Amino acid sequence: MMPEDINVKLQRNRDAIDAIDRQVVELLNQRVLNDGGADEATVLAKVAKFNPGPLSDATLQAIYRALMLAGLDPAAQATDPAQVDALDLNIVELLSQRVKHAGEIGQIKHANGADYYDPTREAQVMAKVCTLNPGPVKNETLRSVYREVISGSIGLEKKLVIGYLGPEATYTHQAAICNFGVSLDYRSIKTIPDVFAEVESGAADYGVVPIENSTEGAVFHSMDMLVESNLHICSQVYLPIDHCLISQSPIEAIREVRSKDQALGQCRDWLRRHLPNAELIDVVSTAEAVLTAKTCEGVAAVAGALSAQRYEVPIQARDIQDRDDNVTRFLVVGKTRAKPLGGGRDKTSLVISLRDECGALEKALRAFATRGINLSKIESRPSRKKAWDYYFFIDLIGHYQDANVQAALADLEGHCPLVKWLGSYPNVGSAME
Repeated sequence: MMPEDINVKLQRNRDAIDAIDRQVVELLNQRVLNDGGADEATVLAKVAKFNPGPLSDATLQAIYRALMLAGLDPAAQATDPAQVDALDLNIVELLSQRVKHAGEIGQIKHANGADYYDPTREAQVMAKVCTLNPGPVKNETLRSVYREVISGSIGLEKKLVIGYLGPEATYTHQAAICNFGVSLDYRSIKTIPDVFAEVESGAADYGVVPIENSTEGAVFHSMDMLVESNLHICSQVYLPIDHCLISQSPIEAIREVRSKDQALGQCRDWLRRHLPNAELIDVVSTAEAVLTAKTCEGVAAVAGALSAQRYEVPIQARDIQDRDDNVTRFLVVGKTRAKPLGGGRDKTSLVISLRDECGALEKALRAFATRGINLSKIESRPSRKKAWDYYFFIDLIGHYQDANVQAALADLEGHCPLVKWLGSYPNVGSAME
């Protein structure tokens, strides 16, 4: 137990943050209804000038970019610039106060062994600000704003290193920023096993890898590493995938299309209709494909708009994915064990193996069914230990610490050769909510 005076100090700072968040949410909703006539560059320069610290100018500007990306409300009225400046100054000062209170909480918690990154607490904050939101700002925009607020707060305490499956400007890079914000350090890593190795060694604090796509299915290298590694899944990100055809050449001159196999698969029908004679070539990454398209005539890449912008290659067609609901799920792996949110808002991932006997799978599933545990995913994967031997990857709704989940695991351990808990984490995804 913490001494009482520490608990009092924690509560005082939490109460102050709650009061600030109520004011900030109200002011952000006022802000999108008032058009001071300034362009984005002017607004970003202004908020940096207003900044009293300790937040960095880059963090404040990222917060305002998140707000401006959604744009002013259609009902916004032309407003005296001085009045808008007063609103922005108030927002900046309140956010600076919030970060100071968060820093005091962080010092206490870290002195008692807590991690800098707390996905459960972040999910609670996001839920809270959405509950406070009267509109017209969308909840998605509020979450993007607060993602950068939290990122800035963590960055002041420790510049966490986030390793991700690279290169730079890939969808995994985008998912990493979506989860952690811009105020931390990012490291592009060549392969999925290397991402796990960097986190295991401590060279990176967390790793971000793709695990499955709604169109093309599982990413097997990530599944294999979850079996082999001692890292835990501590968060997940759902990222809508909007593919572009990127090339220096017009569509009628394209004879070759390059990308990762999954990206090509997600655009198969579009490519067949619009580029029936083009050769499709699988490469290591979407970023590599864009770099090739930049220097080779007649070559196109399938990748995201971020890659086209980063490498300065024209986009010839947008939204070429075959399905509008094309989404990739990414996992954040690390040594953190996320605490339970409760109320059915947690997800747990397991991997099990089965004995070679009649009814083995049915017996395993019964461990969940009899306890009312909902399975959101079950997928088999060759174990690579011997022919026709399989692992079963299971996602369930609930937390490892829940009594019914513990009972189900104990049941499984009685008749499964392998039962491995991969992680429990908030069942939310910052790009989907």
